[in-house]
Amino acid sequence: MSPLEMPSASWIMLAVVQALLMLLLAPLATGFSRVIRAKIHSRKGPGVLQDYRDIYKLLQRQSVSPSNAGFIFWITPWVMVITMLLIGMALPTVTQVSPFPISGDIITDIYLLAIFRFFFALSGIDSNSMFGGLGSSRELTLGILVEPMLILSIVVVALAMGTTDLGYISHAMANDSWHSPLAIILAGLVCAFALFIEMGKLPFDSAEAEQELQEGPVTEYSGAGLAMVKLGLGLKQLVVAQFFLAIFIPWGKAQSLGFGSLFSATVILFIKLFVVFFIAGIAENTMARFRFMKIHRAIFPVFLVAVLALIFLIFGW
Repeated sequence: MSPLEMPSASWIMLAVVQALLMLLLAPLATGFSRVIRAKIHSRKGPGVLQDYRDIYKLLQRQSVSPSNAGFIFWITPWVMVITMLLIGMALPTVTQVSPFPISGDIITDIYLLAIFRFFFALSGIDSNSMFGGLGSSRELTLGILVEPMLILSIVVVALAMGTTDLGYISHAMANDSWHSPLAIILAGLVCAFALFIEMGKLPFDSAEAEQELQEGPVTEYSGAGLAMVKLGLGLKQLVVAQFFLAIFIPWGKAQSLGFGSLFSATVILFIKLFVVFFIAGIAENTMARFRFMKIHRAIFPVFLVAVLALIFLIFGW
């Protein structure tokens, strides 16, 4: 399917179902992470379905906002969910190519991730809360540090495959020989590191940290608005994990749109996601949290690895 070609109705339906499933499973992914954290801390903790109960309870309640909150504050929860759903529709998670190639270009997806972060940070400033402003500043600083190495690692793969279309990259990675295997492996390691930070995991972030430190932009949200924000943050974890899987571990996809083929590919995808979230859960709970002012000490060496991957690509290694 050409990136500029309008997908057929069956592909569009698959893309919509895929995105809605991600939205439905987002609380399960965050709940799984909380269960792993509780097990490692040797405490009982909440059940894996606790986030579903929390979101359902919040959706029943009225949203309350600061009296001087602006338009951005109100639309941000929707922007967060919609941007992630657009990426989710485009990801070739169970098929060889992107089911919705219109938003399946990696440059488009990088911009959608940036829009997510931009509005999330802006909502904290727009709430006029002191803690919200601090959290927004922290979020934007983290983005400045992480996004360059994420972009560079993906660009290395795009140059190696000769396209920026996510579906074609995934298909080529799964079926073609790698011309610069060392460069692609290094790019994969850098991309995994960057997306681990994007998932909001320790030691760089913590969804259960103090409000003024991590969830500053969320501080003033309540009721249905807070439920949407939590859905958006959980959905982002699921989307970036599948983004990595689609590019660097693209095997086990369906060969056709038949039920049996799609079902087996979905089972394989769930196994991959289980492994990714399990490894991420182990990693985030076995490391001490970084002081925010020292995060660059961990990020800059990885950025140099991304530069090294680009050099290896130039030399064809």
